[in-house]
Amino acid sequence: MNKAELIEAMAANAELTKADAKKALDAFIGATSGALKKGERVALVGFGSFSVAQRAARKGRNPKTKQEINIAAKKVVKFKAGSELAGTVDN
Repeated sequence: MNKAELIEAMAANAELTKADAKKALDAFIGATSGALKKGERVALVGFGSFSVAQRAARKGRNPKTKQEINIAAKKVVKFKAGSELAGTVDN
């Protein structure tokens, strides 16, 4: 499902116009991105939680040349599915 299909599904399920569903989705993405940028955790009970984790620097290997390279440390976004979401996918 891409963004346009998600907007269409949100509009149908919530009885909104596609424009209103797009505004709601964009607001959610903006608020979530802003919170993660500040290092905060975003938790949606039953659905899951988004958080930021620090990935340590490490050694890697260029698959083409087989030469060892250094991979810099960086922050990454992690998502952990909630129990309700995991239950719907499991069945």
